[in-house]
Amino acid sequence: MKMIVHLWKYLYSHVFRFWLKWILRQLTGKCELQRICEGSRRNASRTLKIERSLELSKNKVLQKAVYVTEDEVEICVKQIMKEKKINVQKDAGFALKLQICLLQISGYKIFYLAVEDLRKCPYNSDNKEHEEQLIELWNLLMPHEKLKARVTKQWCDIGFQGDDPKTDFRGMGMLGLVNLLYFSKNYTREARKILARSNHPKHGYSYAIVGINLTEMAYSLLKNGALKSHIYNLVSGMPLLEHFHQFYCYLAYEFDKFWFEEEPESIMFFNQYREKFHEKVKGSLLDYNVVLALKNEK
Repeated sequence: MKMIVHLWKYLYSHVFRFWLKWILRQLTGKCELQRICEGSRRNASRTLKIERSLELSKNKVLQKAVYVTEDEVEICVKQIMKEKKINVQKDAGFALKLQICLLQISGYKIFYLAVEDLRKCPYNSDNKEHEEQLIELWNLLMPHEKLKARVTKQWCDIGFQGDDPKTDFRGMGMLGLVNLLYFSKNYTREARKILARSNHPKHGYSYAIVGINLTEMAYSLLKNGALKSHIYNLVSGMPLLEHFHQFYCYLAYEFDKFWFEEEPESIMFFNQYREKFHEKVKGSLLDYNVVLALKNEK
């Protein structure tokens, strides 16, 4: 069955697609990019289809369009219109629609690099800013209990594994800490509530460790492109790091609900339920109209 699917994909992209596009061009008088812009709503659907069309194109100008920077987008649109012989008077809205799509495509790549830079930044206990952020996390989550020392078993009370949280940030670097802190700052009530629920005697879990695990989930969805539908619907131009943090907040809130609805027998089954939740989120992201975000940010 897999061989048949691969064969069909090969034949479509190398043979059938060309002739299908040619026939539709003769019938409509418009190229594939024009038809997408005209027939798709201004959401992820349009941008994803434009991105796919450009990637599959055999035309070098179109192929390069998915790699242009923000400053090059306007010139690139003009080059595409010239290459495809698109009449501005006959299709006045095309240039703006394509420009928005290219800005989103370019923006997603820059967005990923910004997240990646933060992930690659290791937590450094000699860095005053890193230490201040860690202490701020504690103060936001445990306002009525003061830390007795920087290295202390108290960190386990908010879900770290040992007496020094810096070792738990190795996989996701500062991205893990910034996500935890962003959630605690902007959704303080929700963060404290989830922390309290994580101490459940039967269905409890390590709040901070699970949070860092969810950072990895958000990062993987960003890296493999699954997050594009959400981001393209959320931002019409260049996404900011804050948009990643907001998505993390959604995951943190929804995972806690999911965990207690599932009622796992013990934390030993965490990976199994984590993967189930991961599949649920990926399924939601297949919807071209999806926006996964918490509301009422404080």
